[in-house]
Amino acid sequence: MSFDGLKQVIEKYWGFRTLRPLQEPAMRAVLDGRDSLVVLPTGGGKSLCYQAPAVLRGDTTVVVSPLIALMKDQVDGLHECQVPAIQIDSSQTAEERFAYEMDIRQGAIRLLFVSPERLVTPNFQALLRQIDVKNFAIDEAHCISHWGHDFRPEYRQLNQLKDWFPGAAVHAYTATATERVRQDICQQLRLENPEVLVGSFDRPNLAYRVTPRFELNAQVLEVLKRHPNEPGIIYCIRRKDVDELTADLKAQGIDARPYHAGMSPEDRKAAQDAFVQEHCNLIVATVAFGMGIDRSNIRFVLHTGMPKSLEHYQQETGRAGRDGLEAECVLLHSGSDFMLWKFLIEKSAEEGQADEQYVASAMQHLRDMQRYATGTVCRHRALVQYFGQKFPADTCLACDICLGDRETTPEATVLAQKILSCVARVKESFGINHVAQVLRGGAGEAIARHGHDQLSTYGLLKEHTLPVIQDWIRQLLSQGLLLQAGDEYPVLKLNAASWEAMKGKRDVKLFQPMQRRKEGAPAKSQAEQAAWEGVDRELFESLSVWRRQVAAQRGVAAFQIFSDATLRELARVRPSGLPGLRLVYGIGEVKLKEHGAALMQLIAEHCLRRDLSMDNAPGPVQGEKARSERPKTTQDRARAFELFRRGASIEQVAEQTEWTPKRVSGFLCDYIASARPASLAPWLPDDVVQRVTAAARRVGVERLKPIYVALGEQIPYDDIRLVLAHLGAGEQNPTG
Repeated sequence: MSFDGLKQVIEKYWGFRTLRPLQEPAMRAVLDGRDSLVVLPTGGGKSLCYQAPAVLRGDTTVVVSPLIALMKDQVDGLHECQVPAIQIDSSQTAEERFAYEMDIRQGAIRLLFVSPERLVTPNFQALLRQIDVKNFAIDEAHCISHWGHDFRPEYRQLNQLKDWFPGAAVHAYTATATERVRQDICQQLRLENPEVLVGSFDRPNLAYRVTPRFELNAQVLEVLKRHPNEPGIIYCIRRKDVDELTADLKAQGIDARPYHAGMSPEDRKAAQDAFVQEHCNLIVATVAFGMGIDRSNIRFVLHTGMPKSLEHYQQETGRAGRDGLEAECVLLHSGSDFMLWKFLIEKSAEEGQADEQYVASAMQHLRDMQRYATGTVCRHRALVQYFGQKFPADTCLACDICLGDRETTPEATVLAQKILSCVARVKESFGINHVAQVLRGGAGEAIARHGHDQLSTYGLLKEHTLPVIQDWIRQLLSQGLLLQAGDEYPVLKLNAASWEAMKGKRDVKLFQPMQRRKEGAPAKSQAEQAAWEGVDRELFESLSVWRRQVAAQRGVAAFQIFSDATLRELARVRPSGLPGLRLVYGIGEVKLKEHGAALMQLIAEHCLRRDLSMDNAPGPVQGEKARSERPKTTQDRARAFELFRRGASIEQVAEQTEWTPKRVSGFLCDYIASARPASLAPWLPDDVVQRVTAAARRVGVERLKPIYVALGEQIPYDDIRLVLAHLGAGEQNPTG
């Protein structure tokens, strides 16, 4: 079985002409019958690593999965590609299971999905021995590890797979696993000399934003306003928080569906089905929701409280942007979140549901999560480093820190000295809230009883709000300038670094929420800026409606027909014939035969009606644009800005730096927006500036496409962006 043959299979059934990082060695391990552990981020293409080899091999691969919904999504997707696959689960009748087992015995099934509970039954094992199964794929393999974020006792039984099926290869797949978890997975599954493949944990298409929770409902609505009619998940810690927030959103006229373990199974299934089938776009849920959700076009994930570990956070935010397109992940947090999780962890121990080892591990995970939430370094860097990898860039331009959502607090060192001095004045015997109240000048009973209203630090920060002061204290903790001691009532303690800061021997950096721009939205990440470049939005919407109709007729989720990435590429290229359609990302021979005629008719009618060009240049491979165009260092940006200040053109900067003109143009757009030069003469002809300005006044600046069309599709998008940056698009409306 050659790898060229495998690539032909992938192109035929899935329509992919290129592979993502590590997919090739992962597939080779399957073809060679060698055990493997594959850790790829959500959206990294793990499932293809065992699905495609199964088709080429022609035998049956058994896939172990923890949830029926997760299995169904994969089986539906395989059926749409005409790959023979089935799942056997408790929801089926005896007659259905008998028919499926006949197909298995006859060798008609390439992929068989089962739960770990079913796999361990003697009768089912006997069936698998009849067909001499040689490959097992363990999906969500972190579930087998006590050190993982979603340990499931039933997964532990899989450590006998090597005894039940000697000679069979076992392949473990997961999106989130630290080094410790990876070692545990290999040990528990008794993998023999496995091929261990660990991809980058970075998701460049995700924009991470972390901010203290001040006014929950207002902050939630602010996020929803940025994503009108786009699918998203809002996570809450407690069930009652889910119910209250859902009720508040419905009162605002927003179609939000609740989901938590306190609801009936029927109501939970109805909410999940409505979301997956795109009948609603917003789910408010506890973390009980999501593991079985494979919807690829989730555009935002909002946490209204801090998750209990970075593993959970990575897994939950990973549900956004699985199609490789832009998505936003917002975390609202408060110090009370830590105390709530601590209470729940200790309660589980008291009720005998967790041992001492689990409690210690859970508390360490919780402290790591709190450090991330209150940290002052690039979010992408922090996540990647937590999972033991290096972050290659100096800035990600895709998080609140790097995009300037949180600005540096003036005189941060002086503020830190006031906070640290207050900790010393209260004799290092009180927690965050009490110290913040003293600094704020509060009138609480405890303050008066201890005489803390007489301290020199009392009211030193009265001009700041209590949540801001508390956030600064947590930032000092995350930077190691303060310590916390005590489990039940943690108190603040000074250390050597604290005294260095108080004596002026150490500079301190603190952040505060930025005063919002006039348009009320944070800066966009590069993935967001590039998201719709060249895409005909009207055609995309028409294709989306067609996709929903086809999915409804087939009884599958819409993304199983085509992903948003494929629809955007269709709306960008607007192919005029089947050969051009065949080259679009995600369209293989199977789907070309099935849907090609309908797509061509829809696209041709749209272009004829709007008098639009066809067979335009394709965009980059999905998911690669954000990664390839990310600047390597802030020094690059500074160097570009200096050259622009001297009047250098895009071509001259490209020659001097060896950067691509595209990248130079991006730097220039940033420079124009920040420096506001009087004229664009060094970079654009005067008539181009005048024509773009006039078109912007006619059609508005909300989207580039209408301006591009209004200019007869003759002026490049990069030139349009430069003019809009000069006009101050988004801060001042040139249509005004």
